[in-house]
Amino acid sequence: MKDPRVYNPPMLHDLNVLLGAAAMERLTLFTNHLIASEPIALRKLALHSGRCMQLFLADWPKLLPPPPVAAFRITPAGLLEWCGGQGCAEPDLRLTLVASNPALELARAVAGSRPKVDVAGDALLATDLNWLFDNLRWDVEDDLSRIVGQAPAREISRVVGGIVAGLREVASSVTGRLTSARNAAAEPPRQ
Repeated sequence: MKDPRVYNPPMLHDLNVLLGAAAMERLTLFTNHLIASEPIALRKLALHSGRCMQLFLADWPKLLPPPPVAAFRITPAGLLEWCGGQGCAEPDLRLTLVASNPALELARAVAGSRPKVDVAGDALLATDLNWLFDNLRWDVEDDLSRIVGQAPAREISRVVGGIVAGLREVASSVTGRLTSARNAAAEPPRQ
């Protein structure tokens, strides 16, 4: 008789741990690339050297595999270091994001809206982190020009910019419809 389980839970857990760690390491590298491109950002973060911040995802759906621990320590150089799967014992800054519907939150982020985040802990670190969110931007064209040259990078950037604008418009429309549907479902029936 065939085993009724269609997957091997321990194997999926191990795969999730490996992929999650790899994703967090790449996210840390990308974030450090953005921070390093802005000397003011490096100086602001260097003031908080040794401090730890951690993102908590509240109400994560039980059907989805749990995301990796998102805890980062600030280095003396003003960059971030992922703390690994153990996180911070006592984070200096705790950021909590309601993630009961990750797809909707992702669509909202693509549409350009910022998620509602509950912040607890060091107020100065929170202020400097907010400054980073408001001011750091990825200069895709500059990075591309190092690989393919200035003219092709400008053209690729223009085309990708149009695609991103279209995706934002679609995401904005989808989130508007989902929000309307959620509000309609929450309203009591009219008599």
